Amino acid sequence: MPPGRPLIRARAPLRLALAGDGTDLAPYCDEFGGAALNVTIDRYAYAFIEPSEDGRVHFAARDVGIEESFSPDPRLLRAAQLTMHSAVYRRMTANMRGEARRPLRITTYADAPPGAGLGSSSSMMVALVEAFRALLALPLGRYDLAHLASDIERGDLGRAGGRQGYYAAAFGGANFIEFSAGDRVIVNPLRLEREVMNELEASLVLCCTGASRRAQAIIEEQQRRMAVPGSAALAALHELKRDAIEMKQALVRGEIRRMAEILNRSWQAKRRIATGVSTQLIDDLYETALSHGALAGKVSGAGGGGVVMFIVPPQQRITLIRALNEADARAEGPHFTRQGAESWSLAGEA
Repeated sequence: MPPGRPLIRARAPLRLALAGDGTDLAPYCDEFGGAALNVTIDRYAYAFIEPSEDGRVHFAARDVGIEESFSPDPRLLRAAQLTMHSAVYRRMTANMRGEARRPLRITTYADAPPGAGLGSSSSMMVALVEAFRALLALPLGRYDLAHLASDIERGDLGRAGGRQGYYAAAFGGANFIEFSAGDRVIVNPLRLEREVMNELEASLVLCCTGASRRAQAIIEEQQRRMAVPGSAALAALHELKRDAIEMKQALVRGEIRRMAEILNRSWQAKRRIATGVSTQLIDDLYETALSHGALAGKVSGAGGGGVVMFIVPPQQRITLIRALNEADARAEGPHFTRQGAESWSLAGEA
């Protein structure tokens, strides 16, 4: 690569949804307002942009083993398998000329597979948009970054889903996020004592079920059910929003056992918003966890598979991890991060 041609690198953290899952979905948040509590962890979605020397646009997703290339004609790019890469490229370069429209090589990968329930899709969109923001020197703040990433995936690509993952990835850290009509979002970063964050981190276990999720189908069913006045799903979402507020209060006070009580209650409510949120495998792992010291647990994200999160007294965490691993799951403790999406550049080198 010729000297002076920058290589842009960007990353955005994944997140744990602690409370309020589903209340960030329309039409619920448009009518009633939603609230979600989440915290980012040290797993990331990465995006890299570099010049393409052969006059073509190249997309690569290393974690899923897909690579493809196209003429930079936007009409041809719509045929891409890697729809996120294509949609971000088309949106971010739509009104650009000259150097900004040059052929590019865009490469991505994530530390967690799609469907893990850790917001990897949202984080990937944020990482891609952040990489282009850096490449084009665009004046985008964190709200702008999250909103644009959401608009591309939910609007341009037409994918169903909530919005909390974009804002968690853009801002980083522990956040209480409020959603209302008209795409209005307020991110409230929680200034927590270090001792509280250490205690929560030491009290969490993430268990990968090894089963892929039907997130899109679950989300679409949830949206249909929440639109029915007086439905059980709507009542459950009201409860989930109240739980998010109570969970935030418990976290600020450092009341981890109180958080576990709310988590258990939220899990029961979450199971009522759509069929398939839980499975026999998830129920079995849940029972195994409770019998080995866990105080509470729930699926992170839409449900149906992916990662199950448990709260356990720190002195019993290793016992729980071993028990879940012996049950053919993959369990470990997470580590929190404070930094949101970020990018950096290097002089072009081979």
